[in-house]
Amino acid sequence: MVDLVVLALPLLRPLRALRVVTALGHLNRRAASLRGRAMVYVVGGVGLLGFTAAVAVLDAERSEPSASIKNFGDATWWAVTTITTVGYGDRYPVTGTGRVAGVGLMLGGIALLGVVTAALASWFVEHVSRQEREEADLRVQVSALVEEVRALRVELRRTPSELAQDAPGTGIGPAA
Repeated sequence: MVDLVVLALPLLRPLRALRVVTALGHLNRRAASLRGRAMVYVVGGVGLLGFTAAVAVLDAERSEPSASIKNFGDATWWAVTTITTVGYGDRYPVTGTGRVAGVGLMLGGIALLGVVTAALASWFVEHVSRQEREEADLRVQVSALVEEVRALRVELRRTPSELAQDAPGTGIGPAA
């Protein structure tokens, strides 16, 4: 169906890249955690968005005499610098269609960059929280051990006669 739409409207040729979505589904089944699955989708989305935008801008700019994007390498470079918000300015679209593709890439890139940043922040917060819980557990264990050592010290300081008074008939201390 997508192929038929692409033949009818050549502007939609980049939609053929949607076949990558099935590959993302296979990768998603292999990712164990929710964060892992989210990262598979984000990385796949970034790749798909960048590739689609590069193909779209190349298709729009290739025949324009004043364009600075003439081949797929130029289009890919433009897409990477745009999606990462670096934007060197050495490659840029000059046609209306190319600029629309650029706006789409900018908006999508900002959204995906926000997801990556949020995922990293979430991971850091979870990691620090886990370390704090482990440290608190260790503090509790150390406190219990300190109390046990104190009790043992007190018991070791006691004389045999004190021990015999506490436990008559146990055979500890002098015979009664």
